[in-house]
Amino acid sequence: MSAPAPSPLAIVDAEPLPRQEEVLTDAALAFVAELHRRFTPRRDELLARRAERRAEIARTSTLDFLPETAAIRADDSWQVAPCPPALQDRRVEITGPTDRKMTINALNSGARIWLADFEDASAPTWENVVLGQLNLIDAYRRTIDFTDAASGKSYALRPADELATVVMRPRGWHLDERHLRLDGQPVPGALVDFGLYFFHNAQRLIDLGKGPYFYLPKTESHLEARLWNDVFVFAQDYMGVPQGTVRATVLIETITAAYEMEEILYALRDHASGLNAGRWDYLFSIVKNFRDGGPKFVLPDRNAVTMTAPFMRAYTELLVRTCHKRGAHAIGGMAAFIPSRRDAEVNKVAFEKVRADKDREAADGFDGSWVAHPDLVPIAMESFDKVLGDRPNQKDRLREDVRVEAADLIAIDTLDARPTYDGLVNAVQVGIRYIEAWLRGLGAVAIFNLMEDAATAEISRSQIWQWINAGVEFDNGEKATPELARRIAAEELRTIERELGAEAFAAGHWQEAHDLLLEVSLDADYADFLTLPAYERLTG
Repeated sequence: MSAPAPSPLAIVDAEPLPRQEEVLTDAALAFVAELHRRFTPRRDELLARRAERRAEIARTSTLDFLPETAAIRADDSWQVAPCPPALQDRRVEITGPTDRKMTINALNSGARIWLADFEDASAPTWENVVLGQLNLIDAYRRTIDFTDAASGKSYALRPADELATVVMRPRGWHLDERHLRLDGQPVPGALVDFGLYFFHNAQRLIDLGKGPYFYLPKTESHLEARLWNDVFVFAQDYMGVPQGTVRATVLIETITAAYEMEEILYALRDHASGLNAGRWDYLFSIVKNFRDGGPKFVLPDRNAVTMTAPFMRAYTELLVRTCHKRGAHAIGGMAAFIPSRRDAEVNKVAFEKVRADKDREAADGFDGSWVAHPDLVPIAMESFDKVLGDRPNQKDRLREDVRVEAADLIAIDTLDARPTYDGLVNAVQVGIRYIEAWLRGLGAVAIFNLMEDAATAEISRSQIWQWINAGVEFDNGEKATPELARRIAAEELRTIERELGAEAFAAGHWQEAHDLLLEVSLDADYADFLTLPAYERLTG
């Protein structure tokens, strides 16, 4: 008797989308199903390991470099795979979701790289998941265009040699895709995003002289990087493309990953391209992991934690040294400012801050950096041009002067700044405004002249939680309490209603956003990710 055919993926609770059949082909879904069968059990084990490690941090209030991988760190002989030509020069990278207009604008932006984001800058509605894939397919076919219904302005791609190279970011390991199930079990969003993109575009990108390149988010250990490496090996064999075609850049945006940078590169060495320093998620991870570690782990206002803070400088300099030692790119953090069309003085001050930040990164040895808006591309480009000149990168700067001890990465109490009442107000304001937009399907949102994404909401709600649980007393004499947070949140709702008017306010998700922010900020049981309860409330 022959074995039964594998169960097909089921599309559940999803309204049909225009042209979805071009993305959700039987062959593509069969590939995603095979990824799910092979790799989800190990994904589940690694998520359980995260919880065990967090319990150990709660017990010890410390982290250290891993003794069991000391030989990898001590072995100076290994390097990551040689960099493909399309990724040699990464001096400016623009980030953003994969809606149709953004796809065209990002590719045309003048940046060397576009981080095409299915993660923090994209709320995972079914429409965003599927049509985002379609937009990338259309872009590679050069059949993409867009006309803004409000302004009548049309958008089209520039010549191929002027376009940014795409590095696609799938969702993190912790998020499932509820609309795709196999035998009733949801498929990890990471495998859906990666699988559909790789299936449709790997060979097409090779034919274009590039390749399937990825950013890997929320990685917490080298074992999670090894899982990705095994996914890449299988996918390349399955699709008949040469091994080593994939390239991955890992975001070092969790405190645990900061202690395993070399091991992460080693696990991915046949497919590794570099590491990236991600600020807000990194701070969120510190709060999450050391939330019961006492006063020395209490962070001040998020905007007071700059990349020049001693523990952040230790992290970024270690990243540069690690990458260059192993032949990988070191990519710097985000310039999130959104230029104002009405206030030239605001722009002037912000541009100077962006320029100083990018000058510092280039001087420290980074090979490139992120911006959130096309107007910032020339500023960041100038900073790196001054240092790099005609060279594509500065991987030859080995930064052997850098010496970082394990304790340096968690020396939070080296900061002079303290939490302020205004910082609490800002965390509540940004949290509510971002979550409301996310519930409407928007992942990248301009708030107070900054482009915010899910990492912003995570650090905002984490700081509210931490300050309340630490009993912080603010500069105005008020103490952080649940009652104070509720009072500020209620006032913010009233402010938003006055700004929008009653009708527009009622049409939004403001009360729901308010309630969710307070839920994840005040519950004694700290939610690992805000996006998990938020996804349950997301329509579409």
